[in-house]
Amino acid sequence: MDEQYDAIVLGTGLKECILSGMLSVSGKKVLHIDRNNYYGGESASLTPLEQLYEKFMGANAKPPPDMGRGRDWNVDLIPKFLMANGSLVKLLIHTGVTRYLEFKSIEGSFVYKGGKIYKVPADEMEALATSLMGMFEKRRFKKFLVWVQNFNVNDRNTWDGANPETTTMQQIYEKFGLDENTADFTGHALALYRDDNYKQQPFPQTVEKIKLYSDSLARYGKSPYLYPLYGLGELPQGFARLSAIYGGTYMLDKAVDGLVIENGKVVGVRCGNEVARCKQNGKVVGVRCGNEVARCKQVYCDPSYAQDRVKKTGQVIRAICLLNHPIPSTNDSQSCQIIIPQKQVGRHYDIYISCVSNANMVAPKGWYIAMVSTTVETSNPEAEILPGLQLLGPIAEKFIKVYDVYEPTDLGTDSQVFISRSYDPTTHFETTCRDVLDIFQRGTTEEFDFTKITHLSLEDNE
Repeated sequence: MDEQYDAIVLGTGLKECILSGMLSVSGKKVLHIDRNNYYGGESASLTPLEQLYEKFMGANAKPPPDMGRGRDWNVDLIPKFLMANGSLVKLLIHTGVTRYLEFKSIEGSFVYKGGKIYKVPADEMEALATSLMGMFEKRRFKKFLVWVQNFNVNDRNTWDGANPETTTMQQIYEKFGLDENTADFTGHALALYRDDNYKQQPFPQTVEKIKLYSDSLARYGKSPYLYPLYGLGELPQGFARLSAIYGGTYMLDKAVDGLVIENGKVVGVRCGNEVARCKQNGKVVGVRCGNEVARCKQVYCDPSYAQDRVKKTGQVIRAICLLNHPIPSTNDSQSCQIIIPQKQVGRHYDIYISCVSNANMVAPKGWYIAMVSTTVETSNPEAEILPGLQLLGPIAEKFIKVYDVYEPTDLGTDSQVFISRSYDPTTHFETTCRDVLDIFQRGTTEEFDFTKITHLSLEDNE
């Protein structure tokens, strides 16, 4: 480890692999280290199925024989979908990672209301056809969607009297006469907010989120969501390949004993007896790995590699459920998302359900993988996800874990240690990408520019 590196990345979770790829493409010499012997960290896909049983039930646990071949399963620990026109797809296109991956559209997007599951209406035609609303409410909602599509923050003629700086989203709902149930699925199933705090904020951000949903839906039809064949574990591996092509060096199964800090700034990562030097702007600094010290000026890592520099902000509960049938009331969808808005079940945060199957090459034929997740609010987390579990029908096997959620205690600009946030319970990648882009901007002092790729789609990159 006597080479000099521009940046050292610790952990091969999706966020860290994206950053590694972006830094490598930007011309940085990157050393990427993970204590595990597999890619993905917390966002790994477990295969074969035996690996899932061993992780949750112990070394001797085995799946029953009727679940098919173990190698036909790829079970995400943290399943999420990609918005077809969202930030992660743009990152994939910009970096060329799409050449390593295949995607399939998720078949359905649903929302829970009054004990039933409904398809999410996302355009004027669906708004008129949905049974979520009565006839007059449908007309009001259609008028609202037309206004959303036409709104341009830079064109006063599209504002219709609403001031983008002072008018709140709640006032917009009132302006169009939308009732609380309509506001519920608009804010949570279209704009994908996790709670209702957004209602008191200026409306333009919510309008942009609804547009993103609608634009993503328009790309592939069935839903706004995409998912990589063979599971999300393909994503970090795709970015890892990208980093390697641009000269990045990877070390898996390498113990990391801590960061080396001098005068308040990181100068290394400790792993053994050698020194791998890394430089940035002509200056040599580093990362420490055991009794070895790999030197660099910057470190990018997940919270587990810098526990003295993060704070716990809450918990997320996730239940992985194996089913031998599609989720009831989803039109036999082979894949889908269901959002349960918090008010529907008397909570502060939403409950999220995702489902994938053999259609996504993650399970044998006839089998489905459903995940139910939410932010923990009480001392009995498992009871909190019951409304979601009850929608799944009979469950063949269930694996439940409560995860602590961490965020960095500072921005990293002084120490040059840039730490990602823990994954939230949402079933989409928009919050993940915001964190990655924010870290990239702080670490490189440059904002990632999407403007040159907005006209591209996944097909354009093949």
